[in-house]
Amino acid sequence: MAENVTIDSLKHGNVNIADDVVGVIASIAAAEIEGISALSGTLSDDVMEMIGKKNMNKGVHVTLNDNVAVVDLTVVVDYGTKIHEVSVQVQENVKTAIESMTGISVSGVNVSVEGIHLKK
Repeated sequence: MAENVTIDSLKHGNVNIADDVVGVIASIAAAEIEGISALSGTLSDDVMEMIGKKNMNKGVHVTLNDNVAVVDLTVVVDYGTKIHEVSVQVQENVKTAIESMTGISVSGVNVSVEGIHLKK
């Protein structure tokens, strides 16, 4: 995730949005949905967090091509959650947030449920 996408060429210059920015938007939008316990990342994401580096893109992978984004999310849901309903809510919220904040079209939001969080 280190690419930029030019979303507009204006009279005074270009507007570039890094795919990391799109990833942060997706992460926050997914976390807003009730029933999502966390986004789940890779082992390297977990190691970075252990040494004190917060990764806002944990569990998010964004692919940008020609101002169109595909977002892959890996999530952990709360026990008792209707996974299919929450996944659709995540897809809609992520798509809406990215499109409204950046102007980049989202052709897909893929949600992978990696675990279930048991509430105490």
